[in-house]
Amino acid sequence: MAHPTQLGFQDAASPVMEELLHFHDHALMIVFLISALVLYIIIAMVSTKLTNKFILDSQEIEIVWTILPAVILVMIALPSLRILYFMDEINDPHLTIKAMGHQWYWSYEYTDYENLNFDAYMVPTQDLTPGQFRLLETDHRMVIPVESPIRILVSAEDVLHSWAVPSMGVKMDAVPGRLNQTALLASRPGVYYGQCSEICGANHSFMPIVIEAVPLPYFETWSANQLDFA
Repeated sequence: MAHPTQLGFQDAASPVMEELLHFHDHALMIVFLISALVLYIIIAMVSTKLTNKFILDSQEIEIVWTILPAVILVMIALPSLRILYFMDEINDPHLTIKAMGHQWYWSYEYTDYENLNFDAYMVPTQDLTPGQFRLLETDHRMVIPVESPIRILVSAEDVLHSWAVPSMGVKMDAVPGRLNQTALLASRPGVYYGQCSEICGANHSFMPIVIEAVPLPYFETWSANQLDFA
């Protein structure tokens, strides 16, 4: 999760987020190089008093400053399209979970099970236990198995919401009457936090999302206990 004074992204916990971080660094390096070149040209033009009549009207320079930006755009567009299709691809998910947004909590339904669903409310500050995070902890966590492709179906009951977990590289709008889908895959066990990223009302910032990624045997035990409890 994020920590105070953090300047970069959260640590990647899924292959999608790892790809997004690599693309971010790739694009940022190109931006730095362009900015340095433009700054050098500006300083050179302002500081020098010399002019060259062959530079003022030059076919070669015009060709270069037309082709070079096109090449740079292609260098940015190709990795971006690759990641876009990668994020949209859902191949043979092992588990499907439906996340429904309400004002102001999330409800989850494990559609592969007959009766496995629950609501996830934010834990009030006075009820937090040591080690839990204020405004981020929920009374029920969405438990998923590690290294298993998970399909998330996202919708809303009342107004627009947005189901977002930054460390997983997932952000999907929850629209009433519409069923959107996204996918995630946890690379390692852990607890990952997110929040509603849509201005859905007075308490929209108090809709935390908590994903707990566990090994498959632990997930099977958890799901069996949930079914027995239900």
